[in-house]
Amino acid sequence: MNVIGVDLGGTNYAVGLVDENGKILARVEGETKVHEGPDAVVRRISDSILSLSKAGSVLAVGVGSPGSIDHHTGTVRFSPNFPGWIDFPLARKIEELTSLKVFVENDANAYALGERTFGVAKGLEHVVCLTLGTGIGGGVITHGILLRGSTGIGAELGHMNVMPNGPKCGCGARGCLEALASATAIRNFVRDGYERHRDSSLFRDKAPDLVTPKDVFDHAKMGDQFALEIFNIVVDAISAAIGSLINIFNPQLVVLGGGIANAGEFLLTPIEERVKNYVLPTMFGSYRIALSQLGKDAGILGAASIVYERLGGK
Repeated sequence: MNVIGVDLGGTNYAVGLVDENGKILARVEGETKVHEGPDAVVRRISDSILSLSKAGSVLAVGVGSPGSIDHHTGTVRFSPNFPGWIDFPLARKIEELTSLKVFVENDANAYALGERTFGVAKGLEHVVCLTLGTGIGGGVITHGILLRGSTGIGAELGHMNVMPNGPKCGCGARGCLEALASATAIRNFVRDGYERHRDSSLFRDKAPDLVTPKDVFDHAKMGDQFALEIFNIVVDAISAAIGSLINIFNPQLVVLGGGIANAGEFLLTPIEERVKNYVLPTMFGSYRIALSQLGKDAGILGAASIVYERLGGK
């Protein structure tokens, strides 16, 4: 039976009608408009859900939301992307407007479920997923079970410490993976290094504030020394994090997704090589590292996978 997946972001949202094979039959996208308040956001999402549900029977709705989520009740405890959403009963509010059962999960956990249900980790029992974007999130599946921790907000993989006393992270700590390998971190490195590297090809046609992570990777490919310096910081941080995750969880597969992972093999190949410096010799040959293939559908498919995980349909 079809399910509906809701990818809820701070800027935009996407709602998709998904069949059990992971095919998105129809979708609706729009601006979240968080500034209008939570009830307005819920109404907008619910209207999208109702419009898609007209296409056929729907088993339930899954919502992937950033922030700390009480997955038992579908409550958003706190989310930095949604000011004022403190203990907001997101699932109940949508249920009241759609008369459909709704499950809510942290978006990074939903991403991990999506990879295991429909992506490169399909059918595997031991998987670690990292989403490399504006921030860095992640999810861990072991023995086929999504790890959430004692209070349901575990697996904050972006806040692993990979450089003691390193750059300050948005969370307040120093040396987090997110502070070294996210899109935000890359932009910070570009800005902070501008005075020392004015001759970099990165600044030939762009002001520092306009340089993107893609620009950095493209110029690193061309041999620009400043771009390569940043690229190597990113690769080393991700490799160290993956090495620790492999030692801790002994996964069959580590999946890399998000905008930074769009660098493809240029990013993946050195990571595969450098991870060997961080894993126990007994782990050699026990894991693979792969890029997500879900692309722009990852959010919707991850949210849809929440339903299957809760109801045991996949």
